[in-house]
Amino acid sequence: MPAPLLPIRTECPPGSCICQRQALLQEPSGDMRILLLTREEEKRLLQRLEQITSLADLRHMQQRLWQQLGLRLSIGPGQHEVRSLRGITVLVQEQPGLCRKTRKAIPEAIKKSMERRPQIAYALLDEGGLFGGA
Repeated sequence: MPAPLLPIRTECPPGSCICQRQALLQEPSGDMRILLLTREEEKRLLQRLEQITSLADLRHMQQRLWQQLGLRLSIGPGQHEVRSLRGITVLVQEQPGLCRKTRKAIPEAIKKSMERRPQIAYALLDEGGLFGGA
């Protein structure tokens, strides 16, 4: 009896996305983990990202995104002065199979959690020694 296949993300409507899902499916050596992020799982992920409570929790989620989905997430102070959360950069690296909307929604969810809990942003800035922390 063959093993059941895991559900993969449904295709975006033609012309609305540039995720290159079909090209990824046709490439045998491609990293297919991102396709495991179905729309339902994406909603759960975004809810979880909005509920982050600390910098350690954020870094843990960053690591889990890489392990489970192959998503590279870069979070840190921007190149210029940080006066508000707008100065903190949250980038999701482009990759085949990653929906454009998902790529935009992940940073928004992280910034929402930082707005609710500013201590996350302070700890993030202090990682680089901004506040003189160890």
